[in-house]
Amino acid sequence: MNLENIDVEKWITLGLDYGLKILSAIIIWVVGSWIVKKLLKATKSLMLKRSYDESLQKFLLNLLGWVFKIILIVVVLGTLGVETTSFAAIIAAAGLAIGLALQGSLGNFAGGVLLMIFKPIKIGDLIEAQGEVGVVKEIEIFTTKLTGLSNREIIIPNGALSNGNIINFSTEGTRRVDLVFGVGYESDIKKTKEVILNVLTSHPKVLQTPAPSVNVMELADSSINFAVRPWSTADDYWDVYFGITENVKEALDAAGIEIPYPHQVEIQKQS
Repeated sequence: MNLENIDVEKWITLGLDYGLKILSAIIIWVVGSWIVKKLLKATKSLMLKRSYDESLQKFLLNLLGWVFKIILIVVVLGTLGVETTSFAAIIAAAGLAIGLALQGSLGNFAGGVLLMIFKPIKIGDLIEAQGEVGVVKEIEIFTTKLTGLSNREIIIPNGALSNGNIINFSTEGTRRVDLVFGVGYESDIKKTKEVILNVLTSHPKVLQTPAPSVNVMELADSSINFAVRPWSTADDYWDVYFGITENVKEALDAAGIEIPYPHQVEIQKQS
C-alpha cells in the first residue's frame, strides 16, 4: 500500500464531518429523550389534575411516548444525512392503511377518549342510551358496559354512545316519578286529589322538596285521569314507583273511590 497516494487531508475532513454529525445526533438523542420525559411527566400531571380515567392516562401516555420517539428518530436520521422524506412517506402510508383497516375500532376509541375526557357519564350512573337502560359498570377504551335493570350485562360501542343521545338519570341526584291514575266520573275531584296527595306525603322515600303534585290531566272516555308527580332520589326511583302505585290503589279503595275498568255491553237483537 502506497501511503503517498492517500489524501490525508480529505480523510481528516471526511472524518470530522461525519464525526460532527454523529456527535450532533448523539446530543440530539440525549437532549430529545430528556425533553420527551419532561413532556410526558407534564402531561401526566395535567391528566391527574383533571382526574382523567387511569386506563385513559396509560393509553395516552404510551401513545404520546411512541409519537415523540418516532419524531426524535426522524430528526436524528436527518442529522446523520439520511433522506427522511421517503421515510416519513412510508410512515404516513402505513398509518393511513392501518386507519382504514381499523376505521370502526378507531371510531370507538375516539368515542371512549371523549367519554373519559368530558365525563357525560361515570361509573354508577343510571343512564338511557342506544335504546338501553342500565347502570354504568365500566367505561373502557372501546366499549362501555352497563348492568341492565334485569341484571343483564349490556355492552355499547363507545362510538355509538358518544355520537348518540344519553339520558343521565343520576346527574341531578333526584328524579320525578311520572304516574297516572284514573277514577270514575262520579268521583269527587278534590277528595281524590286529597287522598292521593296524602299517600305521596306519607311515603318515606318521596321527597318533600320539590313538592309532589296531583293534577287532573285528562277527561278520558271512561275516567278522570290524574297526573301524579312525586320526586325521589335516583336510587329510590323504583321503590317510589311501585310503592306509590300500590298505596294509591289501597287508599282509593278505602275511600270508596272507584277505579274504572273497561265494560262491554252485549246487545242481542230479537228476530
